[in-house]
This record gives sequence, structure tokens and C-alpha cells, in this order.
Amino acid sequence: MGVGLLLACHGLVTALVVVSFLCGRWPIFEGTFIQRINYFITFGAYDYFLRFVGAVFGSKCTDAVLSVEYYCCDRPNPLLQIIYLVIISFTYYFVASSSFVYIPGYYLSATHKYTSFFAAAVGILLFLLTSFCDPGTIKAENVSQYLAAYPYDNIIFSEKECSTCKIPKPARSKHCSICNRCVARFDHHCGWMNNCIGERNTRYFMAFLLWHFLLCMYGTVAVCLILAGRLKELKVVYILTVYYGIENSFWDLAPHVAQWLLGSYNTQILLIVFLAIVGMLLAGFSGYHAKLCLSNTTTNETFKWQDYMDWQRKFKEAQASAAALRQSISGINGEKKQPISRNKWKAFFRRSPLEDVVVVKNNVYNKGFLHNIQEVISPLSTRQSFTQTKLKEVISPLSTRQSFTQTKLKSR
Repeated sequence: MGVGLLLACHGLVTALVVVSFLCGRWPIFEGTFIQRINYFITFGAYDYFLRFVGAVFGSKCTDAVLSVEYYCCDRPNPLLQIIYLVIISFTYYFVASSSFVYIPGYYLSATHKYTSFFAAAVGILLFLLTSFCDPGTIKAENVSQYLAAYPYDNIIFSEKECSTCKIPKPARSKHCSICNRCVARFDHHCGWMNNCIGERNTRYFMAFLLWHFLLCMYGTVAVCLILAGRLKELKVVYILTVYYGIENSFWDLAPHVAQWLLGSYNTQILLIVFLAIVGMLLAGFSGYHAKLCLSNTTTNETFKWQDYMDWQRKFKEAQASAAALRQSISGINGEKKQPISRNKWKAFFRRSPLEDVVVVKNNVYNKGFLHNIQEVISPLSTRQSFTQTKLKEVISPLSTRQSFTQTKLKSR
């Protein structure tokens, strides 16, 4: 029973950490221990680490840690790319070395040796595509096309110039301080890819997240089926019930089966736990970015909309409060004529004017489910109409010059 309790506690702690990391900043968890765990994981632990380093080793060591942080987090570097390749390579190696010997087995055929390699290879291919594909770099040569492709909504995007690149800044674009370039339909800078996620490589990034989620689920289920096959082939349940006299029920057999698995197949158990945790993380990221794609919004725009909606809400609440105050002052004389007890009950049940404040998000780039998906799969800059815009802009000045010269000749 102790092994079962230990596994249950491990699962609960793992779920708590994953939920706190992914969802700790949601409004529903505000002021709860989940929000505090999220803060500790994302900020607090590193802050305590810096304090510890400063107290034990001095300020020079703290500066060294901060310089390493600057290189890893604020400058383009292949560190996380190498870590990804190491993780997927070692994971595949441990799966192959510990589990392929049991394939074919009771539940899995020999083809899974080859499909697993193919699945890992496709994952690495999507990683390379996302990492080295142009995210949609805006230059002086193509800025006019992007200006025509993405109109300003004059809400979160207005006409301005990039202070670094010294070119007009199209709507939905952002200058990445790490890559030092303007990126069209900027979503975020991904350290794992050492690249920005923008208009041209969002499709590869989404495919990468979805494929790796499926890859983790495939690995988890496959290893579980291998262990289930070993239980069948070695007749573990039969031995436990017949020779050891254990009751043939789930709750009685589960602790003994778990103890046997941990003792005989601990590598496979660790792989299952690791793949399941990474799969849950990828499921969260995939779902979040899928929601953004379906509404034709980016991560960068989500933060902009949040700031705008907060500002609008505060502004409208201030207007509603001012209007309610004027109404209260104007109605004081009328309320004085009514009985005092009635005024108290009326004030108690009166609806707050702040409850009627509604802020509407008007996303002009959201043009429907199908159009939004098409824009991700087939970016605007890859379409023929995008290149035709450039041709029109080149032809139109020429035609203007020709008409001007013709007019000048006729006047002579």
C-alpha cells in the first residue's frame, strides 16, 4: 500500500507543479497558493539563487551569473537548441535501449521500431524548419507590401516608424530586441528555436508543438503497452493470485504490480512519467497557440489587448462613477422627502453602476475561422497577390511619369 500511496503523492505533486506553472497567472487563481507557486517557479527561485550567490561568493560572482543570463536570455544563441537535440536524442536512445528488446511483444508489432524513428525524425525536421525559416523579416525592400497586407486598426496599432530600423512599422509587427530586426505578425521570440515566431513560420511552430505532443503521447502509450505485455507474458497477475494468495481485485493487486514494475522496469517507468509530463506541457502550449490562431491573434497582441482593455475598463468605470455621483447629488433633495428607513433599503439594494461597465474587444484581423486558419497555413507574404502589390507600386510611378511627359509635350 505504501508504494501506491507514494505513486499517488508523486502524481499529485507533479500535477500541482504543472498546473501552477501553466495556469498560475490566470485571474481565477489570483491570491491563491497556485499563484504563489507560479511566482516561485518563474521568478522567486531565481531571485533567491542570486541572493545566495551574492551572500556566499560576492558581487563578482553575481555579475558573472547575470552576464550568463544576459547571453542566454537576451542574445541570440544556440544553447536551448542544443539542449532540445540532446533531450530528444537521449530520450530516443533510452526508449530504444530499454524497450526495443521487447518489440515485437504481446500488444506491439515490430513496425513500431521503425515508426518511432520516423516520428522522432519528423519532429527534428519541424524543429529545423521553425528554427531556420525566415519569420517574416521586414526590410526597406518589402515594407510597402506588409503595409498594404496589414492595415492599421488605430486601437493597438497605429502608423509609426521603427526607431531602430528607421522604416515604417506595419501593423502587427514588432522589432525584436534579441534578433535586432522587425518581424511581420510578430508572436514571440522563442529561445528553443533561437528564432522569432512570426508570419512565415507560425505554421511550422504550430506543427512542431502538435507533433511533439503526439510524439510524447505515442511514446507514453507504447511503453505502457510494452509493460502491459510483459505482465501478460510473465503471468504476473496469475502468480500473485495463485502462489501468493492475493485477492484478484484491482486495489489489492495494484500495489504489488506497481512494486514489481518499479523493481524490474524502473527505466521504463521514468520514461513514462517524463513523457507524460512533457506531453501535458505541450498540450497546454498547443491549446493556447491554437486558440490564438483561430482568433487571428498573436501573443504580442494578447498583451497589447490586455493593456488596452484594462485602460478602457478603468476609464469607463471612472465615467460611470462620476455619472453616479452627479445623479446622487441631484437626487438628494428628492430622497430627503421619503422616509429614512426606505432610503436605507433603497441604497442597500441599488445596483452598482460599475457592474454595467462593458469593454468590447474589436479585433479587425479576426475574419472568421476558415480565413484565420488559411492565413496561418498560407501566409500573406507567400501569396501571388503579395508580390503583385510590389509590381503595381513599381508600375504606378512609371505610368505617372509617362503621363506627365505626355502632358508636357501636348502643352508645347
